[in-house]
Amino acid sequence: MSLRILLVDDDRDITGTLGAYLEQAGFAVASVHDGAAALAEFQRTKPDLVVLDLGLPEIDGLDVARAIRRDSETPIIMLTARVDEADRLVGLELGADDYVAKPFSPREVVARVKAVLRRSSGQRLPADITRAGPIVLNRAAHTATVSEVPLDLTPTEFALLNVLMQNAGRTLNRLQLIEQALGYSYDGYDRTIDAHIRNLRLKLESDPRNPRYVVTVYGVGYKFAGAADEE
Repeated sequence: MSLRILLVDDDRDITGTLGAYLEQAGFAVASVHDGAAALAEFQRTKPDLVVLDLGLPEIDGLDVARAIRRDSETPIIMLTARVDEADRLVGLELGADDYVAKPFSPREVVARVKAVLRRSSGQRLPADITRAGPIVLNRAAHTATVSEVPLDLTPTEFALLNVLMQNAGRTLNRLQLIEQALGYSYDGYDRTIDAHIRNLRLKLESDPRNPRYVVTVYGVGYKFAGAADEE
């Protein structure tokens, strides 16, 4: 069965062109053109991934993402013509897994969709379990727990935690985290990785302001503090 993509953009030329590229890549695509229709279609079809424009009529794209994230970890890729970095950071802080700036290449978006879905399904991850104190990360099941309490991580957050735990004690800069966790390098993305780290800490740390596990190495990047054991 083909994976289902919900494509949301008020520009019908974009949904037509990008939808055709996604279908050619083997995905089943549903296209809608405003925020209200996006939420209705999401509830109806439960897609595997949402490609979501920020600038939508009826309900803004950020509000759509917020509504989806209230009860779902379905991967979200945001499309935006907004050049303000603050808009991108807000989207990522809401739990979006990636963003693509307009104008874009449809082939690039298809590549991003495939990369996010691979992270979501765990296809690129070995079937191992990593433990570090109360944290257990199961790459086969694509789950993570702290003191046996499940963490509701987005695919990007899971991928970041995996890379950090695999490199426990080693400081990784933002570019290394992007390339190892996301599978590609993207100009201008390095600072927005901070938003994903903040989200991860909120779910992982008992005191996100004073993190115990995912710590900042100022002027360099981030590292996972403590030893991690493989099974």
